[in-house]
Amino acid sequence: MTQPAFLQVPALVLAAGRGERMRPLTDTTPKPLLQVQGRPLLQWHLQALADAGVSRVVVNTAWLGEQIPAYFSSQNGLKCLWDKREQLSISYSHEGVDFGGALETAGGIARALPQLGPVFWLAAGDVFAPDFVFDSAAVQAFAASDHLAHLWLVPNPAHNPRGDFGLSPQGMALNLPADHPAPRYTYSTMALLRAELFGPPWCDIAPGNPQGVKAPLAPLLRRAMDNGRVSAALYTGRWTDVGTPQRLTELNTTAPHLP
Repeated sequence: MTQPAFLQVPALVLAAGRGERMRPLTDTTPKPLLQVQGRPLLQWHLQALADAGVSRVVVNTAWLGEQIPAYFSSQNGLKCLWDKREQLSISYSHEGVDFGGALETAGGIARALPQLGPVFWLAAGDVFAPDFVFDSAAVQAFAASDHLAHLWLVPNPAHNPRGDFGLSPQGMALNLPADHPAPRYTYSTMALLRAELFGPPWCDIAPGNPQGVKAPLAPLLRRAMDNGRVSAALYTGRWTDVGTPQRLTELNTTAPHLP
């Protein structure tokens, strides 16, 4: 059921990466436009965001970035989003045009921040998670907290067996050392974030990242975790980081197809 738009916040979908491990597929097509079960990877997130009542989405681009707005402004793109297209406003942060390449995750978020708001969804356009719901109830709970981020973690896939972060019984993300005996989980790339995380003392990138500083997200998250400002939940639905041609082939040939 579509949730009321006033309960939702904007979203940033990351789509700027080169996709080196996906070559040669990504030599001519940006990874978020590779097809999974008949739809571009990026479309699965856009459709889920529209279904959840999100009205504004920013997509960052770099490698072959011109193809993404061209696709979603075309007749094919309009059909992709069915009757949700009028509801969902898509804008772009063109890192490739502005700086000649991708700014990494934190750099890209900082660049797109003026188009977002104090709280926003984050997702990666190369992750397939057809069961994930961008739930407005999660937005309300996060907005009522003092947390800087809320992460969805997943059981560790074969390509990341040691995981990324711990999870406390109280639902807090933990920056555990590598030799800590507690289990660690993999960050799914889905999150709720506060714009505050991208300013002092957590981040020293100037507002709007006018210099095009490249910076990863993990150090900011770990700093905030060490100060008890990052919550988390375990997501057990279908999830694939489509990082290799083999994983893409598996999704298109062995996974149950969705309507």
